[in-house]
Amino acid sequence: MKRREFLKSTGLIASSTAIFGQTELLNAAQASSITDIPAVADDLDAQLNKPLTAIIIGAGGRGNVYAQYAEKFPNSLKIVGVSDINEFRRKRMSDRFSVKESCRLGDWSEVFKKPKFADIVFITTPDRLHYAPCMKALEMGYHVLLEKPAAQTEKECTDILKQSQKYNRIVAICHVLRYAPYFKALKETVDSGKIGELVSIQHLEPIERIHFSHSYVRGNWNNSKKSTPAVISKSCHDLDILRWIVGKPCKEVTAFGDLSYFKASKAPQKAAKRCLDCPIERECAFSAKRIYYEKHTWLYVFDLSGDKQQRDEQILSYLRTSDYGRCVFHSDNDQPDHFIMNMKFEDGVTAAFSMEALTSYGGRRTRIMGTKGDVVGDMQTFTVTDFLTGKQEKWGTDINDGHGGGDLRLIRDLLWAVDKKDESLLTSSIAASIESHVMGFRGELSRLKGTIEKL
Repeated sequence: MKRREFLKSTGLIASSTAIFGQTELLNAAQASSITDIPAVADDLDAQLNKPLTAIIIGAGGRGNVYAQYAEKFPNSLKIVGVSDINEFRRKRMSDRFSVKESCRLGDWSEVFKKPKFADIVFITTPDRLHYAPCMKALEMGYHVLLEKPAAQTEKECTDILKQSQKYNRIVAICHVLRYAPYFKALKETVDSGKIGELVSIQHLEPIERIHFSHSYVRGNWNNSKKSTPAVISKSCHDLDILRWIVGKPCKEVTAFGDLSYFKASKAPQKAAKRCLDCPIERECAFSAKRIYYEKHTWLYVFDLSGDKQQRDEQILSYLRTSDYGRCVFHSDNDQPDHFIMNMKFEDGVTAAFSMEALTSYGGRRTRIMGTKGDVVGDMQTFTVTDFLTGKQEKWGTDINDGHGGGDLRLIRDLLWAVDKKDESLLTSSIAASIESHVMGFRGELSRLKGTIEKL
């Protein structure tokens, strides 16, 4: 059973008229009017006859996001094991799901010293700890939810693909944007032929300046050698969306970019190595004291107690000792703060992607050009314009949960796929996910070498 047929059978996909509006209404619309395209409502509960079981390796931010599914829908998913070297996080998640003591494990390798005791392993560890646990999980017969990026090198990514094929296991890489209602509707629009033949796409990912400083200057992804290049760690989502919308293989890429601002040569003369010691901290837009201590933003990376006074003292302690308190001009970061990549797909379709750190806003922006119309979107709404009539249709959603609603929809679809033993029930196969990773690795190679890279 194909994914679309399965969704129809469960009532979770509407007909084309429900997605694009009634034909009669469109015919009656005036040339410059805008017709709303209804968002398709769906049920997040996989509604299984028996819950599937999962082990979470990595009880940090992303692990907790995906674990929410088991809280919301315990009849479909049960967490039976937790692995994390951080005792606080391991206990917090294990207590949350009443995991028995023998299944509260430290290092990821401890999971695989035990006989197989679950259906699925969720791997939500740092980038450098994706490959080895994934390969072992597949060898032992587990299905896998693998946080992106799949691995740190192109070869490791292809190894995972081959391992999944060898052991006939399902691997869902967390390209969650494919599961977001916005991008699903965008894909439906292009595939419907409403804008004619697809010619070109422009796609912008404005990371937002504080987000970039938090994750890619001070945070876990600040060094491409310790994690992965930013085009992989941050933007393999976007490359995956572009490949998905185009629907054809990418043949060539070329990229440019650099670290222009967050480096020692740009530091103000009086800047200290840490924000709490800095005499000009109040003049800096990237003050760690302001971001974490005063505004209490981006605190998910800290293990904090519930008491407000204790929390503030703990935050100050982290700012004195961890990388999150370091000056953005004196960190061990090497990720580019601006990156542009051009892609040529089969049959000549082109795409231009831009990843930008120095913006005051986030939220992806996309423009899609066809022979009969175009689409302009901002991840909340998109407008389709017909070249002949000038008529416009507008799609919008008020879904604001993780990645535009994609996080929990990914889990639901993975549960369907595992339950039915049918990878096609996932929006993205492991092969498709690895292909977009390869696009990113070749893009980074192009940026560093100044070459056009063929795939």
